[in-house]
Amino acid sequence: MRASSVPQPEPAPRPRRRTVLAGAAVVAASASVLPAAGTASAARPPAKTQPHRWRTAAIGGTGFVTGILFHPAVRGLAYARTDIGGAYRWDDRRSRWTALTDHIGWDDWNLLGVEAMAVDPAHPDRLYLALGTYAQAWASPGAVLRSDDRGATWKRSDLTVRLGANEDGRGCGERLLVDPRDSGTLWLGTRHDGLLRSTDRGATWAADTSFPAVASASGQGVTLLVAAGRTVYAGWGDGGTALYRTNTAGGWEAVPGQPSGAATKVPVRAAYDAGTRALYVSYADGPGPNNQADGSVHRLDTVTGAWTDVTPVAPGAGDAFGYGGVAVDAARPGTVVVSTNNRWGPVDTLFRSTDGGATWTSLKDTAVLDVSETPYLKWGGEPKFGWWIQAVAVDPYDSRHVLYGTGATIFGTRDLVRWAPEIRGLEESAVRQLIAPPSGARLLSGLGDIGVMRHDSLTASPSRGMASNPVFGTATGLALATLKPSYVVRTGWPSGSDSAGACSHDGGASWQPFASQPAIAPTAPGPVAVSADGATLLWSFIHWDGTKYAAHRSTDGGATWAEVTTFPKGGTPVSDPLDPRRFYVYDTDTGALFLSTDKGATFTEGARGLPSGDVQFRIAAAPGRSGDLWLSAKDNGLLRSKDGGLTFTPVAGCQASHALGFGKAAPRKGRPGYPAIFQTGRVTATYDGVAVLRSDDAGATWVRINDDAHRWGWTGEAITGDPLVHGRVYLGTNGRGIQYADPQ
Repeated sequence: MRASSVPQPEPAPRPRRRTVLAGAAVVAASASVLPAAGTASAARPPAKTQPHRWRTAAIGGTGFVTGILFHPAVRGLAYARTDIGGAYRWDDRRSRWTALTDHIGWDDWNLLGVEAMAVDPAHPDRLYLALGTYAQAWASPGAVLRSDDRGATWKRSDLTVRLGANEDGRGCGERLLVDPRDSGTLWLGTRHDGLLRSTDRGATWAADTSFPAVASASGQGVTLLVAAGRTVYAGWGDGGTALYRTNTAGGWEAVPGQPSGAATKVPVRAAYDAGTRALYVSYADGPGPNNQADGSVHRLDTVTGAWTDVTPVAPGAGDAFGYGGVAVDAARPGTVVVSTNNRWGPVDTLFRSTDGGATWTSLKDTAVLDVSETPYLKWGGEPKFGWWIQAVAVDPYDSRHVLYGTGATIFGTRDLVRWAPEIRGLEESAVRQLIAPPSGARLLSGLGDIGVMRHDSLTASPSRGMASNPVFGTATGLALATLKPSYVVRTGWPSGSDSAGACSHDGGASWQPFASQPAIAPTAPGPVAVSADGATLLWSFIHWDGTKYAAHRSTDGGATWAEVTTFPKGGTPVSDPLDPRRFYVYDTDTGALFLSTDKGATFTEGARGLPSGDVQFRIAAAPGRSGDLWLSAKDNGLLRSKDGGLTFTPVAGCQASHALGFGKAAPRKGRPGYPAIFQTGRVTATYDGVAVLRSDDAGATWVRINDDAHRWGWTGEAITGDPLVHGRVYLGTNGRGIQYADPQ
């Protein structure tokens, strides 16, 4: 699940982390080779850097795992792909996933979504990834990465077509395939630009004009590519013929006798059983992961050409769903596993057959789920077997080792009964807010889809799971009373109730919903602020489509609320860290700072003529000071106010500032230093590009603290330092969870 903030141009903010869009891509295909991961550009001047040890805070998944692929010739080698969080390799010895695409940088943020992946059965060290998150005109074209060392280093080939790893159909596939007849030939199925072919191991690409299906600017295009012996099969998701195959003449043909009807409209996945020479295809009436109401599973005897309907359970009235993943057991011919998808009533399941689909067993019915390692999967109640199940894999060296991806994790079993997340190291959170409290928890986080977490440890998933009473989907606000840090408030999209706001008196260990809330709250929950002493709440409201509503104020802990007519609608309130009477809000529509000195009852205009027109412009208040404000205005740079927002002065040398936060000041003799400032921004005197930066002298100079191996695409939403440890930083990513680091 998910939608997310991304660099401009962008869709309107949505209640989910992943925004599914539709549109046209540019037609064509050619490529150029770029440096491998971790290789700095020779054209850039030497950077002022400080080495840091970067790690990922443990939560465990939290997003849609769209593909899982075991290597057929190497025991314990597997790969996983995600819709916005990159690709991973399974480390069997350590029982954890290793991220393979963290080197993707700011300008290439659209490449962090993985549309497809492929391995070469004849060359175990070779790995290929097709990258591209959105296929819209405003997004950059996709790329293919190829590796000869299982993803440790890469060569990159840019495409001129766009791919859609976070669009409808992202759980289909795989759309990338090494030709079974020639390891130097690869196939890539696109959504809007037909079938592409490479004859030089992915270095260059060209359209295969012999492919008979006609591409559509708004369709699904090629949904899957699979090898059955020496024949390649291609699924087509735009109606008409749904399945094609290569022929002896070197071209393509429709597969004879294939099924038709709504239940076979879109081929979602396919798997070939070499032992029985049978091809299994899962179908649905839509590509998923949502909006499926019908589906089926069919088996093709590739020798005789006979088709057999082997659907485990036919969808029907009151039980509408499609079929998703399909995998065969390489060690046991005739054994196949398929998944349902979008089955919200009885809940999705895996069906397993040991007789070629003649009979089936639902694995959910006997499943014992253990989510103790990732407690958030209880969702404030009991864990579910899964949803959005479009990725299923059977270990070719262990018939009882089955994996399946969901909208939040990867479940695995070693005995077909006991299931637990096999998710260590794979972190997909889209992070919205971060607070490092001065006491209590190590960190508080507001996340897309899974609300708020209290992190007492960064190496284990939060033991309390996601904040409950109430449960939220995406968090929209998180704030702490700086003079009373045990008091925390949060807001977000309600899940299972109408409550969109809550407070905690024990630093986020337990919660209770506000006693009342404005009527608009459940449908437009926005950011929230709390005064330094915890006595006043300010809550702003904005719908996912961008419609802004009047802010409200409470002086009794949320028991009653009153509209604040002078507060700019939809703005993000910020409280003063020392003065409980002061609040600030930046009006991104007009480029003006508004301030209140009466506990948020009224607001007056301060500085004006500032950058405007972007909802991602934001202000931050320096801790331990009153009226010391910093404005991150993206490519308009960084500005500072020392007079409570009456005037702002540009910070010299900072060309761009996207997210900004503060941490403990550097040690200084005789006097307290200014808080360490962290930002994702661009200071060309330090590094010619957007980087993670720190300043220990109030913005006079900056040092880069990340490196070319740790970039994580777009990181413009949240960053904060640690108030107790100088140099420690917490960084929110858009699909790679919470990254944190200490100087080395």
